[in-house]
Amino acid sequence: MGNSRPLSGIRVINLGWVWAGPVAGQTLSFLGAEVLKIESRQRLDMLRTLPPFAEGIPGPDRSLSNHACWAGNGSVSLNLKEKEARDLTLELIAHADVVIENFGPGVMERLDLGYDRLCAVKPDIILFSMPAAGLTGPLSHVRTYGLSLTSLTGLDSVVGYKGGGPIPFENAFVDPLAGIFGAFAVVTALHHRRNTGQGQHVDFSQQEAVMQMMGPAYMDYVLNGRVGGPKSNEHPLGIAAPHSVFPCRGEDRWISIAVQTEVEWAGLVRAMGDPEWARSEEFATARARVAHIDALHAQLAAWTAQQDDRELATLLQRHGVAAAPVLNVGDLLHDPHFAARKTFLEVVHPLGFKETIYGAYVKLSRTPSEVRTGPMIGQDNERAFRGILGMSEERYRDLIARKIIY
Repeated sequence: MGNSRPLSGIRVINLGWVWAGPVAGQTLSFLGAEVLKIESRQRLDMLRTLPPFAEGIPGPDRSLSNHACWAGNGSVSLNLKEKEARDLTLELIAHADVVIENFGPGVMERLDLGYDRLCAVKPDIILFSMPAAGLTGPLSHVRTYGLSLTSLTGLDSVVGYKGGGPIPFENAFVDPLAGIFGAFAVVTALHHRRNTGQGQHVDFSQQEAVMQMMGPAYMDYVLNGRVGGPKSNEHPLGIAAPHSVFPCRGEDRWISIAVQTEVEWAGLVRAMGDPEWARSEEFATARARVAHIDALHAQLAAWTAQQDDRELATLLQRHGVAAAPVLNVGDLLHDPHFAARKTFLEVVHPLGFKETIYGAYVKLSRTPSEVRTGPMIGQDNERAFRGILGMSEERYRDLIARKIIY
């Protein structure tokens, strides 16, 4: 037991779909939980349909996006359009500790899997619901994807070029944020159950979780009455200059530089070789630099454009300046820091091909997390039905033949 991970012995039935729900399951699996995702070939999860596909061969078990985003989840295939399948789901929940779902409000009740129904089969169950905007309120039935959430939370209103209109986030980056954030809400509920013996229904609004990223703009409005808008890469509260990404030598190479204190500014000036322009009155104080930020950024960009991004980042860091190269995806996969931390791992999928997926972002000192590729549809059926439920071989084969298990 001394070497078991924190959630060893905890079983999670994951009804979550696309990205946010599976990432919540993935995070719990890194902590040691057994996670069984319920899905079906009758209604393929959208993430299983996304390219790129392993070896260029399309198929729901070959989506590399799926394998990375669902890593750590198992898979049990049940056609929830059939009552028998829903009854089997309840049977599995009776042997579980946590249920995850990210449907809209009311869907679980229509499936006869609402919280009261789950409590009837497992009184101390924890139901973790993560709808877009919560289970109550005027927006409770809003239909969203990750891109919609950045609009609803106000994030899109502050992303873009200074003086221009909003440029929405290009991807559903809020999905994994909500999934990881939500997993630790589950851990909190498990801690409460351990202390009290009581389960609970957790109402986790993805919108409210993601809205935390709007904190600086929110405070600026409450305290100063200012409505934030796109500011390119400037500091959202205008308290740092320089504060942006700057071009470097080579094709599409950039470096981020952020300076907030006088000590950091002095370090930057030294790193630049104490150029005469940096001694002008318009850059003499932090307030002056913010007031003349466009001119400051233009001068700095002329210098950085002659430098190698990684070498410059190392130089600036030595002078106490927060600076980092802007890495692209190829850089990430070959970066020595990420390699040392096993941020990305090459694994062999059960179908035989190799693929690179995320490593464990939860790292435990004594009990390293197990990293497994996203599951094939129904790969854990035998264990779930024959093992956990003790189903006879005859019934198991019959349910498969009738596409209840499907």
